[in-house]
Amino acid sequence: MGTEGFEPSILAAHDSESCAYTNSATCPCKDNTLYDNIVPLGRLAQLVERLIYTEDVRGSSPLPPTRQARGKPPMIDLSKNILYEDENILVLNKPAGLIVHPDGRIVEPSVSEWFAKTYPDSKDVGESIKKTSGELIERAGVVHRIDRETSGVLLLAKTKRGYAVLKEQFQKREIEKIYHLFIYGNMKDDYGTINLPIGRSVSNFKKRSAQRGARGEMREAITYFQVLKRVSDPPSHKASEGQSKSVTFMEAKPKTGRTHQIRVHFKALHHPIVCDKLYAPNKPCLLGFTRLALHSRAITFKTVNDKKVIIEAPYPEDFKQALNMLN
Repeated sequence: MGTEGFEPSILAAHDSESCAYTNSATCPCKDNTLYDNIVPLGRLAQLVERLIYTEDVRGSSPLPPTRQARGKPPMIDLSKNILYEDENILVLNKPAGLIVHPDGRIVEPSVSEWFAKTYPDSKDVGESIKKTSGELIERAGVVHRIDRETSGVLLLAKTKRGYAVLKEQFQKREIEKIYHLFIYGNMKDDYGTINLPIGRSVSNFKKRSAQRGARGEMREAITYFQVLKRVSDPPSHKASEGQSKSVTFMEAKPKTGRTHQIRVHFKALHHPIVCDKLYAPNKPCLLGFTRLALHSRAITFKTVNDKKVIIEAPYPEDFKQALNMLN
């Protein structure tokens, strides 16, 4: 899926003449090296030491961790990851390895931290989370989330009006999200619909399940999919004896927005996502991936002025390399 069918006027950061930036001073289209910078990401190991991940924004692909002295993790700079911006809404290309907002347990950089400091007038936009301890976790600008290891498109609200408009669209399921992913095995059907309710896993509180034995409320979950490419023997990592090395490159469109929905649905079909260390811990990471092979490719929404906008996030380096292997 390329930029065919996308309106040039809204593919900000792809064409300087049609950039959607409102702040021309920071417009990345004036710089041909849009993704040529290194963005440091941080992770604090509880009570012991911090592991800082270096993130190459050109590809949003995590590199091996390096050590850093104790202290507050450095704030990251996501300015060159902006894909679209107007007075009310911002769209980022989130690097893999970066959390959207803090969880209250580990001190580390997040999208919401960068957003609040870069747009101080927007720090109170959004809804905070109250922990059982009573502590409030601020989530400046956050309208929806994607997993830490997932790269790609992320919507943020700069104003309360923008937040209300986007939230209403999510609640009415009017926002279309497209994900690209690599799964283990050969998907039998070229396209289809996964309609399996999702509950909590009985074996791991971090996991969700769409299979028998799931506990708690089973919530409706629908994912549309189509096959983009099949490969029976990817020329990368050798799989362990007895394990298939076939992979399928997929496009998924979730109609609902359950936690881990795409990961859980493909796991239920016995085709988990490549390098999913939570849902497929015993499978080899093929195609050179060291993180979850899931990319939030595109999103369609309406602005506060009711203008339809379609934004696409370029593939990160690890996806480009994997696709080159397949070709």
